[in-house]
Amino acid sequence: MNEINPHEAVDFIFKHAQTFAIAKAKRVYLEEFRKSKKAILMQHSQESAVNAQERDAYSHPEYLQLLEALRSAVEIEERLRWELISAQARIDVWRTQQANMRQEHRATV
Repeated sequence: MNEINPHEAVDFIFKHAQTFAIAKAKRVYLEEFRKSKKAILMQHSQESAVNAQERDAYSHPEYLQLLEALRSAVEIEERLRWELISAQARIDVWRTQQANMRQEHRATV
């Protein structure tokens, strides 16, 4: 079994925290902007019925492009989130190993 270095895991978390924060901010922004984009596109529609304006907005290339950007942002955020969770898990495993070693030492002394 490979030796777990908790310092490397903590360094990884510290080093990637800002990247994760930026990725999450981008995802949240795109989710909120999606509503504004829909409203803007509905406003520019030539249709008078609201449901027709909504149909036009949802099928507009700019709206579809925004959805692609949102998909990409979620993918990046989720990858970073799981990398950070993995680093935290390595710290937890190391902590448990250390506790077990202390317990074994006490039992043999």
